[in-house]
Amino acid sequence: MPRGRYSLHDPHDHTPLGEEHFHCATGPSGWRYVSQITTPSGDHAGSVDLALDELGRPVRLQLHAGDWQVRGAALDGVTWVRTDPSGEHAQEGNAAAHSFTGRSPAFLIATSRLLRPAAGEPATRIRLVALTPPVLAPRTLDQSWTLLNTEAHATDNAPLLVENYQVSEVDTGEQHPVHIAGDVVLAAPGIELEELESPPSGFG
Repeated sequence: MPRGRYSLHDPHDHTPLGEEHFHCATGPSGWRYVSQITTPSGDHAGSVDLALDELGRPVRLQLHAGDWQVRGAALDGVTWVRTDPSGEHAQEGNAAAHSFTGRSPAFLIATSRLLRPAAGEPATRIRLVALTPPVLAPRTLDQSWTLLNTEAHATDNAPLLVENYQVSEVDTGEQHPVHIAGDVVLAAPGIELEELESPPSGFG
């Protein structure tokens, strides 16, 4: 069960946004990721609880940012309920999308599991609902993912297989690299892996 800490920063001006303390685990029914997010000063800022089925579909998402909350799942595309800080109003939403995305590294793992592109194949396009702090307002966007290559890095135990992706934002044409080993993001725009207490889990 990998457990560790990511640092989060603005991908454009590198302003620190805080840290995400996580643990995750694979199992016969899929994958689960749980994290607590803190501000740069160490105050609690939110949490992520994401469960995927064996095909990479989000079967349960619970996302908190400040006092906002979203619960969602893959249902008729993706469906979610967003609750305001007072807790008095809840808005339901639905989109013809494949999954969710957001600031957490968990969503990069989820998208890679859902697409599972092979090296050398053309880019795979996917529609996602983005939920980003501070208010988790939903926004539908399109990305395309390409697996550039897989590299084996020697470790004290077994070799660490790192998948190097190129992710393109369809609406802007912006491209950025994402590096994933098993169920851990090594590096991506706005994300750096700072601590890892045990090796990444493989999906088999």
